[in-house]
Amino acid sequence: MIAARPVWAMAAAAATGIQVGATIVATRFVIEQTDPASLAFLRYAIGFCCLLPLAMTAGRWRIERRDLLPVALLGITQFGILMILLNYGVRFIPSAQVAMIFATFPLLTMLIAAGLGRESLTTQKAAGVLLTILGVGVTLSGDLGDTAESGGKWIGPAAVFAAALCGAVCSVFYRPYLRKYPALPVSAFAMFASVLFLGLLAAGEGFFAHWPRFTGDGWAAVVFIGVSSGVAFFLWLWALANISPTRVTVFLSLGPITAAVLGAMFLGEEPSTLIIVGLVCVVLGLWLALRSADGEIAGPR
Repeated sequence: MIAARPVWAMAAAAATGIQVGATIVATRFVIEQTDPASLAFLRYAIGFCCLLPLAMTAGRWRIERRDLLPVALLGITQFGILMILLNYGVRFIPSAQVAMIFATFPLLTMLIAAGLGRESLTTQKAAGVLLTILGVGVTLSGDLGDTAESGGKWIGPAAVFAAALCGAVCSVFYRPYLRKYPALPVSAFAMFASVLFLGLLAAGEGFFAHWPRFTGDGWAAVVFIGVSSGVAFFLWLWALANISPTRVTVFLSLGPITAAVLGAMFLGEEPSTLIIVGLVCVVLGLWLALRSADGEIAGPR
């Protein structure tokens, strides 16, 4: 029987997967009003402001000096490099297509964790992850032609895949620090490091030369992206601290379904008629991935 904490951790991971799909749609909505690094800077500056008060009131928030650089580098990769690549890819391909490629995140995480000996690679777990990705592919198969039409035949998909790879690496390497420290200070410090990094890149795009020129709806999208990112990253790290990286990242398969639905509602992107079949595959894949032995679930720190 799965303990209460892992159940809540899986719920947090599921919420994060839905948030990823929603922010991809919001990013595609607003990306034409700014540049990739500038949008990423705004996103995580807002997210950091949301996390900081909570981190400061946490009982134990100091991070040892020797761990500051590794956590900062993970934050720069997770928030800086990943988000620039993702924002760049969104320029070329529809939001649902972006989410589909980004859904390779669980498979990449599983392979990296297994290759480093940090997680067992069971047949059932592998089948579950592959089934979720198959479900995503079935759901969005009708949109595959859009990639060529939008001029991003390989640049956009390659950028999004590279973003997924960055996230998978970070999901595995965050784990030791999340066993050592509470999720809040790690979240806040990693995000702070990325804000400094992204600020330099945003300056190169001319972000600080003038006040950002967003429409009213554009500002609403930016605020939603920033606030939800701060909350979702805390949930993401808390989930990683309590269950295995593959179990956490498999919930990213909910992102493409969310992106397909919201993209149709707000961006006029036609969803695939196979969405129900794909959703069934995703649900079955999640069920398979979560039915592995109890010993594979990380207990409380």
